[in-house]
Amino acid sequence: MTYTQSYNSPLGRIVLASREDALIGLWFESQKYFGRTLCEEVVEKETSILREVHHWLDIYFSGSRPDFVPPLRLLGTPFQQQVWQHLLAIPYGATTTYAQLALTCHTSARAIGGAVGRNPISLIVPCHRVIASDGSLTGYAGGTDRKKALLEMEQCLIG
Repeated sequence: MTYTQSYNSPLGRIVLASREDALIGLWFESQKYFGRTLCEEVVEKETSILREVHHWLDIYFSGSRPDFVPPLRLLGTPFQQQVWQHLLAIPYGATTTYAQLALTCHTSARAIGGAVGRNPISLIVPCHRVIASDGSLTGYAGGTDRKKALLEMEQCLIG
């Protein structure tokens, strides 16, 4: 069973999805790959996991760094999961590049971009912190305007 709930953020409506024990999705409404992990019966219902994610989002959008990560279940290929684990390691207020991740994962920047773009748990798995080598804000499934706003909120140094 998958449970969903929405969250009204300053950057638009966010849809959350969880199983009993972990968050499986967090998307800005209508973003690219929206709802990709929703492949079974879906019920709109508040759960303890979704309450925890709401709390995380409240802290995050207040301009503070949450000091916890809700339980996550990253649904994807082994390669995608490897890339998403590297995203989780990008500190709040920092960025990395597709090229740097490609070196770390021993693959191409294009392959990294594909995995980053399919991240099913935006914000908490911070794909918005990945930028181009020249500092440009490319490739955010939620839109580059949102990516810029998120990085500015985190006071990241961007080119």
